Amino acid sequence: MLQLTKRTEYGLIALVHLADRGDELVSAREVCDRFPLPRRLVAEALKDLARADLLISQRGATGGYGLARSADEITLGQVVAALEGRPTMASCEALGPARGGECEVEATCPIRSPIHRIRERLWHLMERTTLRSITEFPQAILPSESDSLLTREP
Repeated sequence: MLQLTKRTEYGLIALVHLADRGDELVSAREVCDRFPLPRRLVAEALKDLARADLLISQRGATGGYGLARSADEITLGQVVAALEGRPTMASCEALGPARGGECEVEATCPIRSPIHRIRERLWHLMERTTLRSITEFPQAILPSESDSLLTREP
């Protein structure tokens, strides 16, 4: 239903490693030495995260990357948006006016509203999930049973 790209997964792995290292600068090479990841993709993800002001970067032999803000202030939503944009979950959402396509069943579509609500709830969960919660409390990011994805917002 929702699938992150490998690049985003690698970026998240690198961010978790950076969060664990605290204030130390970390190179793409170090991340790839610690985890078996392709260095080129990790380096590209780190550059994009730095462009999005989620990381700081320093060039040179002692350079590397560090978190631009506290792990409590960086969200999964910010990371995903920086690396792949806000996700869509239904193909009809990708067709919109920007793509020049239109859905022939939009006016009577029985799934558009439920799918839209699910997508919005997932995106809100990603926006609330901090890097810190991923590193320290991985079970805390799951919605509770009372936080049904299909519940209508008041």
